[in-house]
Amino acid sequence: MNPDDPSSSDPTPADPIFAGLDVRRGERARALLSKVVDRARGSQGIVVFDLDSTLLDNKARQAQIMAEYGQQNGVEALSAVLAEHWDGWDYRQAMRNAGLVPDEIEAHVEDYREFWRERFFTSAYCRVDQEVPGSPAYVQAVRRVGAKVFYVTGRQETMRPGTLESFERVGLPLPDDVGVQLWMKPTLEEDDDDFKARVHAELHGLGDPVAAFDNEPIHINAYRRSFPEALIVHLATDHSMRDVLVDPAIPSIADFSDWKP
Repeated sequence: MNPDDPSSSDPTPADPIFAGLDVRRGERARALLSKVVDRARGSQGIVVFDLDSTLLDNKARQAQIMAEYGQQNGVEALSAVLAEHWDGWDYRQAMRNAGLVPDEIEAHVEDYREFWRERFFTSAYCRVDQEVPGSPAYVQAVRRVGAKVFYVTGRQETMRPGTLESFERVGLPLPDDVGVQLWMKPTLEEDDDDFKARVHAELHGLGDPVAAFDNEPIHINAYRRSFPEALIVHLATDHSMRDVLVDPAIPSIADFSDWKP
């Protein structure tokens, strides 16, 4: 899902991971998304979706946590922080965008990191997540043509109630353990990479994977290796800033907003 410490002391203005990507927009994105739906139609196959930064945008969660930190610690600029102040996972950059200068940022980094860790991976805070543009309508379309939807996320089981609440609010199909399933890590401590690799074999045993969507380069690359016959699509939203490039054979989309039935 996300690293434990998403800050960077030296952020670069251009993301090298995204620099060479084939990011499809407009008609090209619509054609790719339509291809997935067409292949899924009547198949009862599996379409896999990650959650964070794939179907759900957690910038509102990030902003709420930082605003609460600002309120509790008398930092006026942070108490007024908005989702728009977040650009990726670097909370130093969010503090800059909110108006703090470098010395002020460094004075708060350690305390904020602990404050963030205690809240971010909780059911209560993930309730405020918003949809990635177009994602609810697209997942509904995939389900409507007969494919099974599997949400495979690095969120742990304790986050299930808040996750389901956000699903219901934004309009994502709710798990019913038949056509829609939500797979979560048993515990926060399990590594996201290990968890997602572990479930690939289980997915094979439940149906034919038609497509997979994920924002993390390491995870989307793994889906392509595990399911070479499936349509594998990367979400060029944000990521954990590890030095892993998306396989050049994998197309990317900015979001699902170009989808039209």
